[in-house]
Amino acid sequence: MPNIIAVIWDFDKTLVDGYMQDPIFKEYGVDAESFWAEVNALPQMYLETQNVRVNPDTIYLSHFIHCVKRGIFPGLNNRKLYDFGRELNFYPGVPEIFDTINNLLRGEAKYEEYDIKVEQYIVSTGMTQVIRGSSVMPYVKNVWGCELIEEAGADGVPVISEVGYTIDNTTKTRALFEINKGVWLSDGRIEVNTNIPEEQRRVNFKNMIYIADGPSDVPAFSVVNKNGGATFAIYPRGNRKAFAQAEQLRMDGRVNMFAEADYRENTTAYMWITEKIKEMAEHIYGSEREKVFDNISAAPRHLS
Repeated sequence: MPNIIAVIWDFDKTLVDGYMQDPIFKEYGVDAESFWAEVNALPQMYLETQNVRVNPDTIYLSHFIHCVKRGIFPGLNNRKLYDFGRELNFYPGVPEIFDTINNLLRGEAKYEEYDIKVEQYIVSTGMTQVIRGSSVMPYVKNVWGCELIEEAGADGVPVISEVGYTIDNTTKTRALFEINKGVWLSDGRIEVNTNIPEEQRRVNFKNMIYIADGPSDVPAFSVVNKNGGATFAIYPRGNRKAFAQAEQLRMDGRVNMFAEADYRENTTAYMWITEKIKEMAEHIYGSEREKVFDNISAAPRHLS
């Protein structure tokens, strides 16, 4: 089995300054604040009018589809979502840090000897197609996000029409276990609940680094922390409320460290993430060396 260190990123407000839907609103002339206010009101509205509970993390997807049907987002489909990925406003140092991370251990003979490598993943409640179209995608092994089904519109052009797959702030933990067990590489042979001994899992939790922006990621932070991994919170520069939230997460033991959302070389975020990867690599290297020595029996000697 390879010795894999997994760097797992949230997306909105962790890598992107704002929301990934911002370019969509700009293209269609929709006021983002009003749209999100409508979305935030939906759970209570559906409960009061239909006695139906909805998931507040993912109801925005249904609202997007509703707006397509009303002509607010005419022609919006997966191809357009993919293209909007090119217009995202990333924090400083993105995507450069992704390239740095992927090359951090390469060329080091001792790490190559034991197949110690780094992989990067994105786990987001956002739209998978937008992420796939963004500049970070060439550096990422896989993405967990929300996926939308299309149907032909009135003019025959496909438009988003149904919710196909969702990730919310709780089911992000499922994605972590899928990374842990290698479910996404198994062609259906392994499921998230398949019983696999710890030593046979593809990515050990203690070799995971989870990076996100706030309290909504507490379930994922908790899983990684509980299993010996590393956690890191991000806040936007100058945002005192977000800073206070990140500090509270640290004080509560939810995250190991936090920093301003700037991933350029020699910033706190850059140094902590890259040093944590090196620390994990050294630990794996030491463990593998110990296994070798443990398997070497003492040299035979003449009996006295």
